Amino acid sequence: MSLTTCMLHAVKRTDRSVYLTSELVKALRLTGTKSITVKVGSKSATLPIRLIKKPGLHMYVPISLMTTLRIPRIGNVLAVSNASKELRIGPIIGILTNVNTNSPAPFGSKTGFIRQVLQTGSNKSFLFAFSPNQVNWIQETVTGVIPKDGGGWIRKTFPLPDVVYNRLSSRKEEKSAGIQGFKERFVRRGIPLFNWSFFDKWDVYKMLDGDDAFRFVPESRINPSAEQIKEMLDKHKFIYLKPTAGSLGIGIFRVTYNPKKGYFVRYRKGGKNVLIRYGKFEGLMQMLGTGRGRLTNYVAQQGIRLIEIDSCPIDFRFHLTKNGSNKWVVAAIGAKKSGKGSVTTHIRNGGQLMTPEQVLRQIYGSRSGEVLTNAKETAIKLAEGIENNYSHLLGELGFDIGIDQSEKIWMFEANAKPGRSIFKHPSLKEGDTATLTNIYDHCLYLSRFRSRRES
Repeated sequence: MSLTTCMLHAVKRTDRSVYLTSELVKALRLTGTKSITVKVGSKSATLPIRLIKKPGLHMYVPISLMTTLRIPRIGNVLAVSNASKELRIGPIIGILTNVNTNSPAPFGSKTGFIRQVLQTGSNKSFLFAFSPNQVNWIQETVTGVIPKDGGGWIRKTFPLPDVVYNRLSSRKEEKSAGIQGFKERFVRRGIPLFNWSFFDKWDVYKMLDGDDAFRFVPESRINPSAEQIKEMLDKHKFIYLKPTAGSLGIGIFRVTYNPKKGYFVRYRKGGKNVLIRYGKFEGLMQMLGTGRGRLTNYVAQQGIRLIEIDSCPIDFRFHLTKNGSNKWVVAAIGAKKSGKGSVTTHIRNGGQLMTPEQVLRQIYGSRSGEVLTNAKETAIKLAEGIENNYSHLLGELGFDIGIDQSEKIWMFEANAKPGRSIFKHPSLKEGDTATLTNIYDHCLYLSRFRSRRES
């Protein structure tokens, strides 16, 4: 494949030809080619090539063809050609999400993030956001939403995209049969769609079971019985009970066993941290409702004694992305220090956001760089382990990772659509940009906008 960037122009001509400068023909390795199939997303047209005398890399397309191919704009674009005399321009990148076109913030609380995604690479590709009801499968078009210069949003009709980045934000909606079938329609058309769905906690445990990376996962039990909880508390002295489809630390219990004092359970209720002691195990079980099936769709997870600052446990959010070479990279890391008495390190529960360098330097001194490198390598092994056992494409993962007091690394959570709260820290802005750039580069990889040496 030959990849280059060129300037696309629209011209008022009645003939259906594509006009290329000699430089562009040479760059795309099309010398001697008489006609070519021009593709934009799902739309295509076979046209004669006409040479135009002008310096530089320029392509001129008749306005009528711009309309037929649904080319969204003129200006700088990527162009790639292959041996079968196919010239693709774009790529067209679709961001699948929830859209409310009647609102000035059409993506709700995610509007700022979606704007960032759409602006990354928009100077040489075509990006738009869309929801499932905006696809016309018969006409092979999508009514997409794009940012307007100077603020606001406009709707435009695009061909079906070359690649889809899934950022649907509702777990319930995504599990529906309709959405499953909708996503499969892209796959059947050969359109890569990555970040298929949210993970459940137990799914991740099963995916890694048997993989070398499983050693970094704490012991866990799905739908734990009272006997299993007792056994884990006797063995580990404290455990977490987490909803399998939970997020943001909601619904989590931390249970601690002290042979002399009994059982302590911490959880969050009404915006406050709650601590209750039970002298007997039966009292704890009654409160947790094991006999009433309350812990159905819960996972019991081994508690880990994490490194601490000021007697507050620390864990880390690792934000991993695939890059333009289809390799996993650690794009950003945030350190989270738990609030006093909090079950988790979540910021909304009183936690504090720090940089990993700040934390590790304080704990490990001159060895902090070595510890961080080891943690990064572990995160990549975990990402590869999940990907090897997952039946869909992944391009992004968030891990909640801890380091225990023996310096062993543990992974507590894996998220296929990681939140972005760590990027509120001023020192993590660079990581914010890196995640967006990597996602764009990975879209280029998946849509085969690659040069000959990368193919």
